[in-house]
Amino acid sequence: MPGTAVIGLQWGDEAKGKIVDLLTSQNDIVVRYQGGSNAGHTIVSGGQKYKLSLTPSGIFRPHVQCVIAGGVVLDPAAFLKEIDTLAAQGITIGKNLMISDRVHVIFPWHRIEDALFDKIANCEPIGTTMRGIGPCYRDKVGRSLAIRCGDFYLPKFRQLIENIAEAKNRMLAGLVNNIDNSLGIQGLDADFNADRIYKEYLEYAERLRPFVTDTTDYLLNAVDGDRRILFEGAQGSLLDIDHGTFPYVTSSNSSGVGISSGSGVPSRFITKILGVVKAYTTRVGGGPCPTEQSNEIGQKLRERGNEFGTVTGRPRRCGWFDAVAVRYTARLGGVDSLSLMLLDVLSTFDTIQVCTAYELDGRRTHSFPALSEDLGRVQPVYETLPGWSEEITGVRKYSDLPVNAQQYVQRISELVGKPVELVSVGPDREQTITVE
Repeated sequence: MPGTAVIGLQWGDEAKGKIVDLLTSQNDIVVRYQGGSNAGHTIVSGGQKYKLSLTPSGIFRPHVQCVIAGGVVLDPAAFLKEIDTLAAQGITIGKNLMISDRVHVIFPWHRIEDALFDKIANCEPIGTTMRGIGPCYRDKVGRSLAIRCGDFYLPKFRQLIENIAEAKNRMLAGLVNNIDNSLGIQGLDADFNADRIYKEYLEYAERLRPFVTDTTDYLLNAVDGDRRILFEGAQGSLLDIDHGTFPYVTSSNSSGVGISSGSGVPSRFITKILGVVKAYTTRVGGGPCPTEQSNEIGQKLRERGNEFGTVTGRPRRCGWFDAVAVRYTARLGGVDSLSLMLLDVLSTFDTIQVCTAYELDGRRTHSFPALSEDLGRVQPVYETLPGWSEEITGVRKYSDLPVNAQQYVQRISELVGKPVELVSVGPDREQTITVE
C-alpha cells in the first residue's frame, strides 16, 4: 500500500495544498492529521480560488475520501462556515468527508485563553492566530477539561459543558479582571454561560453528525485493503511543538514525526514523504528568522509572492532560502524528495542569495540550533547565485527554464541533500513542472 505524505519544511505557507491537490488523483484517501483552523491552504484551479483551513485539499476530487483524523482540533463554527462556502462554490461535500470522533473540540474559553496567555507571558508574543488552537491542545493533554467530537452524542454531554464552564469561569474570571486594563485587552468575557454554550454546540453537533465516525478504524481497514492514502500536513516542520523553534511554534507535531500519531496509521505504511519548500523563506508571527530581509528585497519578495496569510491576512516576513533549516527538517521528516514552490517569485532578481551555514559565537556551523535564543543570534553565511530576468510563469518543461533558474534548483537540491522532484512556477495546477 503506497502511503504518501506531504509536509512543509519551513515555517508553513509553503503551498502544500497545491501539491496535495495534484497528488490526490493518484490516491483513494486524503488525510488531514494535525493542526486546526490556524492552518490555511489556497487552491487555484481553472482560475477559481478556494481557501481551506480544516477541510482536506482532496475535497476537489469527487472520487476521493477525505478524512479529518484524531490529531486535529476542530472549531465547529469555523468548519461549518468553510464547508458552506465550498458548497456555494459548487464543491460537493457529503459522504466524501469524515471527521474522527477522537477530534478535540475548540470552545469559547479556548479563544479567551489564547488572547490572555499571549499577553501575560511578558516576552515577545508567539504570534498565535487567537483561534484557541493551543489552549485546546493544552486541555487535550490535561484531559479533565477536554471534549471530543464523539462526546457530542453521549448522554453526559450537557453535564460535561456545565462542569467545564464552571471550572473555566473560576480559572479565568480573576485573570481577566486583573489584567484587562493593564494589558489593553478589550472585550474579553470570562463569564461562560453553560446553557447558551450547550445549545450552540448541540446545533453544531447535529450538523456534524453525518461526518463523525471512527476514522482510525476506517484508515486501518484501508491499510489492510491496500488502498492508497495521502497524508496532508498543516503548518511547517519548523513550527513543530517538539522539534521546531520553541516557543515560537504551533501546538502539534507539524513535522513528519506527527503523521502516525495524528492519523493512527503506523509509519511502516508510509512509503514516500515529499517535502514542500518555497524557493525563499517566509515566516508569520514571532521568533527568529535568520535570513529575513527587512528591506526592499523582503518587500519585493512579499509583493511578488503575495505573502499575506490565508487565514489571518497578516503580511509574512520574507527572506532568502535557508538551506541549514531545510536540511534539518528534511532529515527530521525522513523526506525522499522536494517540491520547490514559487520559483517564479525570484524572477527579475539580478542575484539571489542562499544561506549555506550559520556563524554562532565566532564558529561556523551547519547544524540547526535547538534553542531559539541561539537561532536568534546566528549570522547567516550566504552564497550568491546569478538570477534571471525572464518571467517563467508560462514555462511547462524543466528544460525550458532559464539556465540560471535550473542551476538554482540544482543548488538547492545539493545543499538540502534531497532531489527536487517538482517545481512550481505559479498557483494553478498546470503551473507545475516535473524535474527531468
